[in-house]
Amino acid sequence: MMTAWVPSDALGRRILCGTEYATVRYVGSVPPTAGIWLGVEWDDPQRGKHNGTHEGTQYFKCRHPRGGSFIRPNKANFGVDFLTAVKDRYGLNDEQDVHHGKESTLVFGKKTVEFVGMDSIIEQQSQLNQLVDISVRECAVSHAGQKEEISRTCANISHINLSKNLMSSWETVTDIASQVPNLETLNISENKMKFPSTSISVSSVFLKLRILALNQTEITWTEVLLCAPGWPALEELYLTSNNITVLKRPENVLQTLKLLDLSDNQLLDGNQLHLIAHLPRLEQVILRNTGISSIHFPDAGFGCKTKMFPSLKRLAINDNKISQWSSINELDKLPSLQSLQCHNNPLMDTEKNPDTLRQLIIAKIGQLEVLNKSEILPAERKGAELDYRKIFGNDWIAAGGHWNPERNRPSEEFLAAHPRYPSLCLKYGAPEEGELKRQQPLTLKNQLLTLTIKCPDKPEQKPLEKKLPDSMTIQRVKGLLYRLLKIPGSELKLSYESSKLEGKEVELDNDLKPLQFYSIENGDCVLVRW
Repeated sequence: MMTAWVPSDALGRRILCGTEYATVRYVGSVPPTAGIWLGVEWDDPQRGKHNGTHEGTQYFKCRHPRGGSFIRPNKANFGVDFLTAVKDRYGLNDEQDVHHGKESTLVFGKKTVEFVGMDSIIEQQSQLNQLVDISVRECAVSHAGQKEEISRTCANISHINLSKNLMSSWETVTDIASQVPNLETLNISENKMKFPSTSISVSSVFLKLRILALNQTEITWTEVLLCAPGWPALEELYLTSNNITVLKRPENVLQTLKLLDLSDNQLLDGNQLHLIAHLPRLEQVILRNTGISSIHFPDAGFGCKTKMFPSLKRLAINDNKISQWSSINELDKLPSLQSLQCHNNPLMDTEKNPDTLRQLIIAKIGQLEVLNKSEILPAERKGAELDYRKIFGNDWIAAGGHWNPERNRPSEEFLAAHPRYPSLCLKYGAPEEGELKRQQPLTLKNQLLTLTIKCPDKPEQKPLEKKLPDSMTIQRVKGLLYRLLKIPGSELKLSYESSKLEGKEVELDNDLKPLQFYSIENGDCVLVRW
C-alpha cells in the first residue's frame, strides 16, 4: 500500500506531476483500491482519462469530459516556498556546488558578482540581500514560507517574476508581497488562482506596485475590481487570455492606470469599452483579438471630440472583426490618439493596395503620428489628405458640397461617411469642379511610366526602377520615396532628366501637379535630393 504525505490543505492546490500541471479536486479513498488517492484535473485535458467518475461514483467534477485522473500522492509535487526557489535558482542553497570551489556568476542589480567556494552563511545572506530583480518562473513556488523570512533575507527586491508556478490563491501572492516593501513589478501570469470574492480593504502590501501581470490566471473583471483597492499606485495592468467577457465601470479604483492590456479575451461588444473610458490617466489600451467588430463614441457628433478616453495616446485593435470604415472615423473623435495598430481586420480586405489603405486611415484620423508601428511623416500626411480630398470630391459635390460657403450644404450621409472632409476643405481649400474633372482613371496600362530613381548626392544608394501612373501627383511620388528610401523627415527636392533634353534637369516643383503635367516619358530618370 502506498502511503505518502498529503498537505492538510491539498484540496484545490496546484500540483506538478512530472512536467504536467494540475489542480487537486479530490483527496481520499477510491474503493475497492486501498490507500489515499488524489483526484486531479489536468491543465492539458489530453492527459486525463475521465471526468472524475469511477465505476459509477462521481468523486469530483472537471470542465473537460476527459480532463481528470486519479494519481497517488507520491507522484504529486506540491511545490516549494519562495526562498527555497530563489536560492535554487541563484545557486545559493547550502547543498549546492558553491562549497566545492566551483565558480558561478550572478547578476545583482547591475553588478555581476563572481564567487568561489562561498561557504559562509553571512556572505550568502549579503548576496541575497542585494538581489533587486528576481525571476523564479517555473520553479514550482506554491507558498511564502516561514513568516518574515523573505523580508529578513531579501530586503531589496523590487521586481519579481513568479509566472508559471503552483500558487493556488491570491492570498499566497499577498503573503509573499507583504514581505517585499519596495515591490514595483510583479508577474504572476500562468498561475491558475482563486481570487477574493469580497472587496479587499486598502492595505500597505502593494503600496509601490506599478506593474502587474495577471495573464492566463482565470481572473474575471469583477475580481480585478475587488482586488484593485489594494493597488493604489498601479500604472500597468496585463490581463490577457482570461475569459474576461464583461467589463464593469471602475469606481474609485485603477485611477492611476496608464496601460491596460485585455488582449485574447472575448469582449465581443465594442460598447464594453465605454465602461473603462473614464479612467483619467489611461494612455495605452491593447485589445488584440478581443472579437470586437465596431467602435463607437455616441457622446460626440461628426468632427467633434469625445469626452471618453481623455488621455488615450496608443491603441491596438489588431486581429479583430472590424469591417466598417465608420469605426475608423470614430477614432478621430479621441482627443489624444497618436498611435494606432489595426492590421488583420476584415476592413483591411476592402482595399487591394495596402498603400491606399494606409492613406485612407491617415486622412481619416487627423492627429495620428504612428500607424501600424510606422511613423507618419508630414509629407505623407499632406499627400494622403490631398488625395482624399480629391478622390471623394465628386461625391462631396453630388451630396450638396460647394466651394462657395453660402451654397455648401453636404448631406448628413456624406458627413457620416467622411466626417473629416469639412476640415480638409478648410485646410487645403474646397475642391473645384474643374480640378476634379481632369481625373484620369488609373486602370489604363499605357499610363504607367517606367522611371529610374537616382540620388545624385548619395552615390551609395543604388538606382531603383519603379512603374508609376502618369496621373500620380508629385506629392504622392514624394510620399512613396520617403518610404522607399527611408529618408528622415527633411524636404525632398525632385527633378528629372530626359534623353531628349541632354544635360538639362527639369524641376518637379509643384506638389499638386501630376507627372504628366511635366511631360515625363517612359525611361526618364527622376533625381532625388534632400
